[in-house]
Amino acid sequence: MSTTRMETLDAARPEAYRGTFAPRDAVLADGDPLPPGWEAVFFPFAAPLNDLRPDGTPARDGILPETDLPRRMYAGEDTVFAAALHVGDRVTQTARAGRIQEKTGASGRLVFADIEREFVVDGEVRVRSVWHDVFLEQAAGPGRPPLTDPLAAAEAAWVEEVHLDARQLFRFSALTFNTHLVHYDRRWAQEVEGLDDLLVHGPLLRLLMVDAAWRRTPDRRVRALRVRMTAPAFVDTTLRLCGDADATRVVALGPGDVVLATAEIDAAPAVSPGGSAR
Repeated sequence: MSTTRMETLDAARPEAYRGTFAPRDAVLADGDPLPPGWEAVFFPFAAPLNDLRPDGTPARDGILPETDLPRRMYAGEDTVFAAALHVGDRVTQTARAGRIQEKTGASGRLVFADIEREFVVDGEVRVRSVWHDVFLEQAAGPGRPPLTDPLAAAEAAWVEEVHLDARQLFRFSALTFNTHLVHYDRRWAQEVEGLDDLLVHGPLLRLLMVDAAWRRTPDRRVRALRVRMTAPAFVDTTLRLCGDADATRVVALGPGDVVLATAEIDAAPAVSPGGSAR
C-alpha cells in the first residue's frame, strides 16, 4: 500500500511554524533551504473525516492496514537528508507501508508499524524518512515508571528550555492537519487515554530538538537524524533540551528529569558551491 502526492513548498507553512515555535530564526524566502526536519510541516495528514478512528487518527489512509487496537502513538523517526529541500521546490512525496510487527508486552498487544517516505525533486530523492508508530490496547491503569536521567542536564554543554501551551499545540495540529484528540481534547486525553494532560506532538518535539541543535552548529549540514520517544510530554510543563558540545545528541527532559525523547544527529561541515567545506 502506498500513496503519492505533489506539493510546492511555499513559504507560508514554514513561516507559520517559525512564528509559533522559532521566532528568533530567520524568515525564509523563495529559494532558501529548509532547516533540517522542516519537511514535517508539509504534506499534512489527508484522510477524509469518515476514514478517521474514534481517537482522530487515520484508520484508512491508503498506507497502513487497519487494526482493531484503539490507541495510536508516534514512537520516533529515522531521517536521511541526502540534499536540501528549498522553499519553492515542487516535491513529490511517496509514502508506503514498511515493517509491521505485532508483539505482546506488559500492557498487552502492540503493533509496531513503519511508514517509509521519500521527498523527490526533479527525480532526485532529497529526503528519506521512516516514521515509527505503535498501536496499543486501551489504557488500563498506570504504566511502568519512566526512565529518568538526573545527569543529562547537569553534564550538558547547553540547555534550552521550552514551555508549550494549548495555543501552540492547537497550531501544530492545524498546521499538520493532525486530528488526534490527545493534543486538544483534555477530557479524551485524561479519561480515555489515561494521560496526565494534553499531549505534546511527538513530531513537534522532534522538530524542537533538531532546531535547538542546528542553531548551535549552523555551519554544519545535517545528514541524518534518529529520534526516539520514551515518555509522554505534556502541555504547560517546562521541557529542557540538553545537548552535547557538537550538537550531535539531544535529550529532551520533562519534570523530574524524565527522559521524554532522544535525538542522534549525524552532521558534517557544509560545502560551499565551489566544493570546499565552510
